[in-house]
Formats: sequence, C-alpha cells, structure tokens
Amino acid sequence: SRGNGWVMAGTARVLDYLPKDHPDRPRFEKLFREMADKILICQQSDGLWRSSLLDPESYPLKETSGSGFYTYALAWGLNNGLLDRAKFQPAIFKGWAALVECVDADGKLTHVQPVGADPKKFDPNSSDVYGVGAFLLAGSELYRLQSH
Repeated sequence: SRGNGWVMAGTARVLDYLPKDHPDRPRFEKLFREMADKILICQQSDGLWRSSLLDPESYPLKETSGSGFYTYALAWGLNNGLLDRAKFQPAIFKGWAALVECVDADGKLTHVQPVGADPKKFDPNSSDVYGVGAFLLAGSELYRLQSH
C-alpha cells in the first residue's frame, strides 16, 4: 500500500509543478485518474487501506502511512479538478475519519507500518515520520477542500 501511496502522492506533487501546457501533462493526469479509480475500490470498510491492496484479508492490521498518502492524493485531485466530487469525496472523508481515529490521546499517529517490518505483524502503536508526513499532507488538502 505505502509504495503505491508514494507513487500516487508523488504524481500529485509532480502535477503541482508541471506547467499546464507541458506536453506530458495529459499522460500524468491520466495516470493519476487511473490510480484514483483503482485505489477507490481498494479502500476498506473502516476507511483505511491495508498493507496489501490486493489481499487485505491476509493483512488485517490498520496501516496509516499508505492510507494517509491516498487520502491526500484523492483530496488533492478534488481540489485540482481532476476527480469527480460525488464519486471521491465520500472516500476522502471516510479515510480522514479513519486516520484521525488512529491518533492516540497524546497526539501520536499510530498504526504506521515500520520500514522493513512484516506487514502482517507489527506493533499497532508504531509511528514514523513518513506516516506523520502523509497524515499532515492529507490534513492540509482536507483543509483546502473544506475552505472552498
């Protein structure tokens, strides 16, 4: 999940800086939209995405770093007119609510799969900067989305 999350969030960031008239922009926009459509169907009922997008039942633990990247990217897509609001907004809000539920009483984002860790078994209290960064990116796009 997180690897694809880096790609999707990275594509959004590339599009932020790629001029509107750049000859490769349509290709990047198409890639972003195709990823968004696929990611949408991989979201689980609790609002998060699992470590394995294709076999979530085998990876039952919550995972917030990939989920943060997807929530950010989908919200970015809405904010930049690349995604349909009716189709994607419910998933964005559901993802954000699930991420917020993974913030503990001390303000620490939990359920971040550690680098190199077995995605089937890791401490649910684990946190790391890349998970927090994805969470903050998602929050910033949700703020933009709700202030429009």
